[in-house]
Amino acid sequence: MRFLPVFLDLQTGPILLVGAGELVRAKLRLLLAAGARIRWYATDGNRDTSGLDVDDVARIEHAEGDPLTADLSGVIAILCAGAGDVGAAMSVRAKAVGLPVNVMDDLVHSTFIFPAIVDRGDVVVAVGTGGSSPVVARRVREKIEAVLPARIGDLAGFIGRWRKTMHGRIPEFALRRRFWEHIVDGPIGALVLAGRSDEAEQALQDIVDPSAFAGAPPSGVVEGRVTLVGAGPGDPDLLTIKALRALQDADIVFYDELVSTEVLDRARRDAARVPVGRRVGKPGIGQDAINKLMIDAAKAGQRAVRLKGGDSFIFGRGGEEIEALRAAGVAHSVIPGITAGLGAAAQFEVPLTFRHEALRITFLTAHKARDAETVDWSTLTDEKMTVVVYMGMTAAPSVRAGLLAAGRSPQTPVGVFARATRPDAQAVVGTLDNLPDLVEQIDGGPAVLIIGDVVAHSAPWRAANLNQLVSELLVAAE
Repeated sequence: MRFLPVFLDLQTGPILLVGAGELVRAKLRLLLAAGARIRWYATDGNRDTSGLDVDDVARIEHAEGDPLTADLSGVIAILCAGAGDVGAAMSVRAKAVGLPVNVMDDLVHSTFIFPAIVDRGDVVVAVGTGGSSPVVARRVREKIEAVLPARIGDLAGFIGRWRKTMHGRIPEFALRRRFWEHIVDGPIGALVLAGRSDEAEQALQDIVDPSAFAGAPPSGVVEGRVTLVGAGPGDPDLLTIKALRALQDADIVFYDELVSTEVLDRARRDAARVPVGRRVGKPGIGQDAINKLMIDAAKAGQRAVRLKGGDSFIFGRGGEEIEALRAAGVAHSVIPGITAGLGAAAQFEVPLTFRHEALRITFLTAHKARDAETVDWSTLTDEKMTVVVYMGMTAAPSVRAGLLAAGRSPQTPVGVFARATRPDAQAVVGTLDNLPDLVEQIDGGPAVLIIGDVVAHSAPWRAANLNQLVSELLVAAE
């Protein structure tokens, strides 16, 4: 993010507008819609304001002379549109005195840019692309326009009118947030969005105990809870809607090392973020300590999210955490995530089951060689069984040895799928006999091993066979 979105209070001073033609008039209309006072230097001498409301025209000061020598006292920002070379010169002057400046379509000479805007009164949504693609920003704005309620600004104004009064009646900060969440998401918010503000006002006045309305028990102590959220294998677009909602509601997030930054960024901005994972070969804080952190947070009235890579209940120790929460009497829930095996299968087109060929799936973990040595490989020799091994890169030689010793064919197709669903995802395919060599070709984990005939249907396998065929044809042609 190169440009930080901010909202400028246009009531604190005038905007200096420099330029000519339809470009400057478009900016003029935008600034007037936002309530700005404008000092306009029309570089072509055309000060036509036809089509504007009388009240808007009254907020325009038509400036004379050279804008490069203009008095900048009290000016809060400078905007140039259709100003030609004057725009670059104004930028130099603005930067010299520390004023924000925008030269239209000129990032080099701008210290701020205009986003695409969705205007709903008190609710304003700004969409930016760092100036690289206004068309993309406009398309995003159109999508937001389509889903954002027309009266969402009325709802914000409604809450703004009541906020101070209600905060005086709800001393606890956490309860205040939950009170307004219940208003926004409940019947009162629906009344405002339906244009029935008078009924909404009456309903709010009728709330006798705001703390109880917010969910506080008779004791007055805020009840916390813990939600185990599966973060998926890395792609933030694979989060469920329910997971996104939990992240947005969380007061604190305890996250694993495998959770991608992009997923973590979906959490509420002011939520506390606590790393509790560990990297391979490095000590972590331990499961007991993680359990205590979650229990303490819930008992302090916080809504905690335990954010895990993949799914909490597939090699994520979610079962142990649920037992600890249950024993401590902490309210809890689980939101599933897409496990890495499914993410890899989808991305690389590996059908984990296939009619008449693969009828069963086994998920297992082999974090270390000794883990692989404890597996009863004799139960995994069925050719119609797909075996998905988590955390199996280090133990790949032991996995290979165990399956071969049990009787699985050395020509069984296998694939090593690393960092599935992420931009740097990688796949290497071959046969069980050369599994350790395949792992050596991977640039780093996390990775899953998929073993079985289904790998021969995958996109990487088809690509490898095609490349081999082309090479053979080229050799034959020589």
